[in-house]
Amino acid sequence: MSKHDIDVVTIGRASVDLYGQQIGGRLEDMASFSKAVGGCPANIAIGTARLGLRSALITRVGDEAFGRFIREQMAREGVVTDGIHTDPARLTALAILGVRDADTFPLIFYRSDCADAALDESDIDAGLLARTRSVLVTGTHFSKPASAAAQLAAMRLVRGQGGRVILDIDYRPNLWGLAGHDAGEQRFIASDFVTRELSPVLGSCDLIVGTEEEIHIAGGSSDTLAALRSIRLRAPGATIVCKRGALGCVVYEGAIPDRIEDGAQGRGFPIEVYNTLGAGDAFLSGFLRGWLRDEPLTQACARANACGAIAVSRLLCSPEIPSEVELDHFLVHGSKLRALRHDAALNHLHWVTTRPAAPERIIALACDHRIQLEAIADEVGADRRRIAAFKVLAVRAARLVAEAHGGAAEGGFGMFLDGRY
Repeated sequence: MSKHDIDVVTIGRASVDLYGQQIGGRLEDMASFSKAVGGCPANIAIGTARLGLRSALITRVGDEAFGRFIREQMAREGVVTDGIHTDPARLTALAILGVRDADTFPLIFYRSDCADAALDESDIDAGLLARTRSVLVTGTHFSKPASAAAQLAAMRLVRGQGGRVILDIDYRPNLWGLAGHDAGEQRFIASDFVTRELSPVLGSCDLIVGTEEEIHIAGGSSDTLAALRSIRLRAPGATIVCKRGALGCVVYEGAIPDRIEDGAQGRGFPIEVYNTLGAGDAFLSGFLRGWLRDEPLTQACARANACGAIAVSRLLCSPEIPSEVELDHFLVHGSKLRALRHDAALNHLHWVTTRPAAPERIIALACDHRIQLEAIADEVGADRRRIAAFKVLAVRAARLVAEAHGGAAEGGFGMFLDGRY
């Protein structure tokens, strides 16, 4: 194992997202939901893994089905799961989401004393962080003293070994206690308290990423340029990325210019917006794919914009982040459709490059040959009902053979049977 075999460790929220499937309806009207891993750091861990980086996640999950689902899904995505801790006293976080129209995305967070919110310094594994080239912390986990201390400890460890620190401002007012449970969708409420909590963190960051509203809260001003200059004062050496939705992004290194547009930019991708939730996590996954490999900023921006465009055109969060093959195809060929979810070629690439890998071997015995077994029974004058007993013996024998060769223990053991006998 090389000293730095992990590209990025993300820290913070890991939840189960339940997306309402009745598009255009209120959450009150939802009759069915799709389940997926959610939470900004978890989404980015998945996104960067899909794009060819080696990622890991530090978080807590509950000792229940949803906690196991997050851990298992992370493993399926190729994310290092050593930092996912099970909290027996708390439940896994939950988010209920929907798509009402192009501008309305109802969202309820179930995070009261949830597992990931209880993250503390004891969860920070120095051995895991010694393996990474960078760590990504999130604004939400600076809202509580214990989780803030955990992130600060991780930042110190990674900076101490010459690694990079990334801050996703990830501002959710109601997760800071500034809005009610019914205001999960709200993205900005001015708060001197939040600005004061984030301000000391900025100087320890190599990359700071946020929407214009998040730049406002971190910089303490509703004027974007003034907020950018305030951040620059506290983080003179950081790369600052300002996400601007349909306008793409602008990246600043050095002094903040007189116009927002005068930073580095990458090409944009005009598409039909279907759901903005989770698009920022796809965006940052794409940007990190370029930035952590020291690509030109314009190229990293193009990757980020493309990932955001693909994700915003689909329903879910982490499941919709593109793979590296899918992203490269889109960067070269684009799409003739503004509604990317209807692009058959892109959807096919997504499906074949994000489904779980096939097992290395399959040990299977076919015992479902009904016509042939009936013919054998008839030929020897046996009662056809004895076919069922024969199948039971066959299953037992196959299992014994598989276990003797490690098959059942390693997975891949199976039988082909029918229900007739």
